[in-house]
Amino acid sequence: MRQIAAELIKLYAARQATQGHAFGPDTPWQRELEDAFPFHETPDQLTTVDEVKADMRRTVPMDRLVCGDVGYGKTEIAVRAAFKAVQDGKQVAVLVPTTLLVSQHFSTFAERMSAFPVVLKALSRFQTDKEAREVIAGLAEGSVDIVIGTHRLLNPDIRFKDLGLIVVDEEQRFGVEHKELMKRMRTSVDVLSMSATPIPRTLEMAITGIREMSTITTPPEERHPVLTYVGAYEDRQLVAAVRRELLREGQVFYIHNRVGSIEKAAARIRELVPEARVATAHGQMPEHQLEQVMLDFWEKSFDVLVCTTIVESGLDVSNANTMIIERADTLGLSQLHQLRGRVGRSRERAYAYFLYPPDKPLTETAHERLATLAQHSDLGGGMAIAMKDLEIRGAGNLLGGEQSGHIADVGFDLYVRLVGEAVSEFRQDGPPAEELNEIRIELPIDAHLPHDYVPSERLRLEMYKRLAEVREGDDVDLLREEMRDRYGEPPAPVERLLAVARFRARCRQARVAEVTVQGKYIRFAPVELPESRAVRLNRVYPGSLLKAGVRTMLVPRPQPATFGAPPLRDDELLAWAGRVIDDVIDPPPKQAQKQESAS
Repeated sequence: MRQIAAELIKLYAARQATQGHAFGPDTPWQRELEDAFPFHETPDQLTTVDEVKADMRRTVPMDRLVCGDVGYGKTEIAVRAAFKAVQDGKQVAVLVPTTLLVSQHFSTFAERMSAFPVVLKALSRFQTDKEAREVIAGLAEGSVDIVIGTHRLLNPDIRFKDLGLIVVDEEQRFGVEHKELMKRMRTSVDVLSMSATPIPRTLEMAITGIREMSTITTPPEERHPVLTYVGAYEDRQLVAAVRRELLREGQVFYIHNRVGSIEKAAARIRELVPEARVATAHGQMPEHQLEQVMLDFWEKSFDVLVCTTIVESGLDVSNANTMIIERADTLGLSQLHQLRGRVGRSRERAYAYFLYPPDKPLTETAHERLATLAQHSDLGGGMAIAMKDLEIRGAGNLLGGEQSGHIADVGFDLYVRLVGEAVSEFRQDGPPAEELNEIRIELPIDAHLPHDYVPSERLRLEMYKRLAEVREGDDVDLLREEMRDRYGEPPAPVERLLAVARFRARCRQARVAEVTVQGKYIRFAPVELPESRAVRLNRVYPGSLLKAGVRTMLVPRPQPATFGAPPLRDDELLAWAGRVIDDVIDPPPKQAQKQESAS
């Protein structure tokens, strides 16, 4: 983890300090391509296109996340950005998670750019070895302008002559090492990531400003929300759902995410609905057989496709408008939302059934996921779902390879500080970043931002970050005024959170890095006291221990005034800890002089 952390920090810092390629203004061909778009752009689409182009025109390398719901036109943004890069003589790599999506994107890009001299190639396991070698050679010599590929693009044998833009589609499907490997190919390369439900770490980085983010929330014209049902599995319901779709000559996706038993699931559907034409598809099938099955389904040769989550990413079958997921309780929130996005891509009303076994109790997390999906079935729910995923799973190990975890274990304020320090190292001419020492406070205090006070997850995360960066008590007062103005009078947990922020600022001023509970004591560290203050410590706080070798001070935990009452908590405990610092560790100047003369 530490190695990935160091490399990731250096990479982001280097990208912020690097002079990249500044793309020129739009060419007549660029305007011609955009005018040929067969649909009306939504306002959000146009805004995002402008933001991406503005990023590309700057010398600082672009690192933008486009968050738009499934079917909201993210691919068109990628097409326009890729074409703009090619107009400047640069190569483009489009990284997608599945071979099926390579085929679909290749046909979309080829159709949009057919009128222009752009050399477009695909690279996945669907290509023969000979075709793959030709594509790799073309990338190295510069004859291939745009390549669309899977993880195969990350192999060490892939070399680009002049890479200018990387597009990462369905970015939530890639690990951090995959994405950073692409950026490491060229630190100065522009990166455009796209997702309907970004992973918590990416979302957290976007929210807190390390990465730029554009959101597309306007649905295309005549698009309806997908009607969503969450409940226990029943044969009757399955039969009714399939037959209703067949009556309107539509098609059905049936998700069974076990390759070993997928044929049994297909046989059961054939038995329950004899009139339905049923086919199966999964990732362990031979490439050409899988490609043929998907093509046959797209051409309406089958009514029901029993498949694994291989269809999760990007597939566009407009005639398929019913999605049935057999074990929805075993899949992740982002996966479920992506799967639901495979239906409802036309004017027809679409249905999604998230089913779970009637005889097995749901785990708390599975229940929360399914409840979130049921609540956010409206158009544009992807961002809300991603925010909820961030809350359920945590922000993830921002400095490591894992994609999930808890932000409390990571310390995002530390991450921001590390990036700032690394940027200063890379900018030789800039002054070094002011060091902000890490403060660890672990006291039994109920201090947080309640959901009913700040309803937005994004705004809560932003406020936590700002409070963690506080340097002086006056900054806390300004934040309190801002919160009171935006959300009303702060409730008790928020007032305690503000008090903790003030205390953290006081600790930073006194150079105390830790205030924690240790049995019957409160531990302060590091602490170095002159003899006069060590004497005062035992006089004012009898029973205290001073361990000079490890620079630690242990002060007996304060007891309540009333016998039998519970130990001090919250405001009283925090105020007491502040007095210990003022009395002994870092007294104000006048107080320190009095203590010296008294001793």
